[in-house]
Amino acid sequence: MSNTTDTSERNGVNVTQLTETIGAIQQDPTLANFRFRASTAWQGGGHSRTEIKSFWGAGTEDVSRTVPFTLEGDEPPVLLGENRGPNAVETVLHALASCLAVGFVYNAAAQGIEVRSLDFDIEGELDLHGFLGLSEDTRPGYQQIDVRYHVDADAPDEKVAELCRYVQRTSPVLDIISKPVQVTVSRAEEAG
Repeated sequence: MSNTTDTSERNGVNVTQLTETIGAIQQDPTLANFRFRASTAWQGGGHSRTEIKSFWGAGTEDVSRTVPFTLEGDEPPVLLGENRGPNAVETVLHALASCLAVGFVYNAAAQGIEVRSLDFDIEGELDLHGFLGLSEDTRPGYQQIDVRYHVDADAPDEKVAELCRYVQRTSPVLDIISKPVQVTVSRAEEAG
C-alpha cells in the first residue's frame, strides 16, 4: 500500500486500521503469509458448487466466518450447461475486477483520494480449440483480457492514472493470471 495521508475512514475503508495493519506487517513480516482454501463438489453435468469459509492468515486460523460462502459454477446451454452460475472463466473475470477494485479503493483511501464511483468493464477472449483438445498450439485459457475502468474521484487525471498503475503492479489476481504460478494437482488419498 502506498503512503497514508489521512487517518480517518475514506471510501468505506478504515484508514487507521489499514495503517496499523501495514505497520504490524513491517514489524513482523510473517503476518503477511496467508493460505486461502476452497472446497468444490461436482453437482452433475457442468455444475459445481464451491464452499469457501476458513483461511489461515495474520499468524492464526481465521474464525470470523460462521457460514461458508457458496459459489455456483456451470456452463451456458451452448456449452452443454444449464446456467446455474457463471462458468469458471467468467468467475476469473469477476475475481480480477474485484481485486482491482479493492486495490484501487484501498490505495486511494491511503492516499487521501475520495472515490465517488468506480466501475469495471472486463472482457476475455478464449478459443475453445485448446480446451477441447483440438489444437496443441492454442492455449486453453484466455488469449487476451481487456479491462476498462470508469472512476469519479477527487484527484487529477494523472494522479488517478498513477494510482491505477500502482494497483496493477500490486494486484494479486492480476499477478496470478498474467504470470506463471506453480500449481500441483494430485489425487487425494482415500480413507480405507
